Amino acid sequence: MESTEFQIRIPTMDTLRALKAFVHSVELGSLSGAARAMHTTQPTVSKLLSALEHAIGARLLQRGAARLALTDEGRRFHERAQRLLEDYDEALAELHAQTQTASGLLRLSAPRAMGELRVNAMVLAFLERHPQIEIEMLLEDRFIDPVEERIDVALRLGGPLPQNLVARPAGSWPRWLVAAPDYIARRGRPRQPQALTAHDYIRYASGADDGLVLRDERDGRSVDVPVRSRYRVNSAVAMLDCVRQGVGIALQPAWAVADRVATRELVRVLPRHTGPVQQAHLLYAPRRQQPLRVRLLVEFLAEQLARLPGLKPQERRAPQAG
Repeated sequence: MESTEFQIRIPTMDTLRALKAFVHSVELGSLSGAARAMHTTQPTVSKLLSALEHAIGARLLQRGAARLALTDEGRRFHERAQRLLEDYDEALAELHAQTQTASGLLRLSAPRAMGELRVNAMVLAFLERHPQIEIEMLLEDRFIDPVEERIDVALRLGGPLPQNLVARPAGSWPRWLVAAPDYIARRGRPRQPQALTAHDYIRYASGADDGLVLRDERDGRSVDVPVRSRYRVNSAVAMLDCVRQGVGIALQPAWAVADRVATRELVRVLPRHTGPVQQAHLLYAPRRQQPLRVRLLVEFLAEQLARLPGLKPQERRAPQAG
């Protein structure tokens, strides 16, 4: 098939909006998804796409009942459109970087417990350092799609890492068994993992009451303890509060309890044994030139997370980029 020369004859800013409408529609799979990403309506996106197709003289998308499909011309044009938008964003980012004044809105997502107990204080310190930046932080325990929900930086604990985003390792922490001193005074201190079956164990609600897997830090062996829980709750903050009130023993990430153990507010139970490591990554778009505000936030969070107590030596791995 002969190559098609794409010539656009519409005003420049309208061209940028039309290109964004086209690229978002392809990447998100629908006009409604593109409309949400652009803060506009589906009919507006449809008009932009029609104007773009008319201006270049080629059909780019087949609009089916279930999903959009690229035409051959659309497939070739999509790559060019992506590069054009990336070059435009890069030019703007370089312009902002030259002024050395970070400004604008950042959308950050984080798990609820870490967000409430740790990241919130980090964000306040960041805002004090950069008075022209605004932050909207969303605390969600579900795995959100940063692209679909227009998140600039996402802090993720465990779970799958998106292949289309950079995943920067930000730290890993073991999980510790902890209890309040008054609970230990009432019920005694377990001396071996199997003794946990005689204690009140508080579990994160996940739909199953499976056994507890612990790792012996001396020899690396794992042991499966068939503990059962009378109380299960889907909030790590509430579970930590239960432990502090002396309700029972729980497995908690070291970043949440290491300082409380150091001040003897909590006691480590079976200190030779740890639960599965909790690993954190910072997710963000793989652009060649990130906006200054995004780069500053990523570097700041990486630095602050590395200072949290109980951090294990970080596993070095190459960032994942799309």
